[in-house]
Amino acid sequence: MRVSTRFSDSIHLLAYIKIYADTKLTSDAIARSIETSPVVVRRLMSKLRQAGLITTTPGTAQPTLAKPLSQISLLSVFYAIEGDKPLLAVDPKTNPDCIVGGNIQTVLKQYYQDAQTAAEARLAKTSLQDVVDNILVEQAKKDAGKQ
Repeated sequence: MRVSTRFSDSIHLLAYIKIYADTKLTSDAIARSIETSPVVVRRLMSKLRQAGLITTTPGTAQPTLAKPLSQISLLSVFYAIEGDKPLLAVDPKTNPDCIVGGNIQTVLKQYYQDAQTAAEARLAKTSLQDVVDNILVEQAKKDAGKQ
């Protein structure tokens, strides 16, 4: 099963919009950074726009952040892209006649809910400002290593 990268791609897209705000921000340019197609970028931007995280003008290639970085939590980005989809899912199709298959959903449900609650709390406390700041620190380290 393939794991979705829409959430991390959306964080990438928002950080790109901030860091490259003084350049022409086309879906092609953003797609090259994410290494995906411009169609995927436009779909993500549509969801981010609907959630009030970015603003766009039809016919122009210059999306902007709708709020300051410090006011955009990673949880708000997750909800914009994934809705209320759980982070973890238990396979619902197990053999009910097996000791493991007949009980695994019930047993894992609380563990998964605890993990979901902890993850949501952490994402709510982490802002896009935190992410952008860390990206710039990592780039400074790379730049210092080149000298």
